[in-house]
Amino acid sequence: MRIVGGRWRGTGLAALGKGDAAAHLRPTSDKVRESLFNVLEHGGYPALDGLRVLDLFAGTGALALEALSRGAAEALMIDDGAKSGALIRQNIERLQCADIAKLQRRSALKLGGNAGAPYDLIFLDPPYGKGLGERALTAALAGDWLAAEAVIVWEESARITPPERLRIADQRRYGDTEITILRRQ
Repeated sequence: MRIVGGRWRGTGLAALGKGDAAAHLRPTSDKVRESLFNVLEHGGYPALDGLRVLDLFAGTGALALEALSRGAAEALMIDDGAKSGALIRQNIERLQCADIAKLQRRSALKLGGNAGAPYDLIFLDPPYGKGLGERALTAALAGDWLAAEAVIVWEESARITPPERLRIADQRRYGDTEITILRRQ
């Protein structure tokens, strides 16, 4: 697994080894990430330059770190797993970006109120088929984590139904992965 574009292009990222105990982690493949960022950069969405990124169920942090590599201003990665936290910290260290990349080890389902500015680009890659994505987005909306013009990228195994106040802007299938891009209404 590596960064596929931007200033850190080609830099390898820490990921799970075969047979690793945290097998529930399912990092977005390089190919899917490259396709996704092509859609974001050429599909009429806001430019990545200067955006604030929120990565829920961050796993390895690859999506947020890819956005930073391509010009996002800062990223907050949220994941409550010990193994994922260790991988995210390794990747932040590897890219030497601790000044713009932060990790909060907490549940994406219990965000509470956001004390800072809202986020422009939200990545959501929950464990598939458990209904966690909708719950996390509902918590993010309730806590004012999403900017008025936020773009949400939701990765799931099947078509999703977005929470109220969000509309589907695009959906694409990559093997067993369904990527849905949402906008606020």
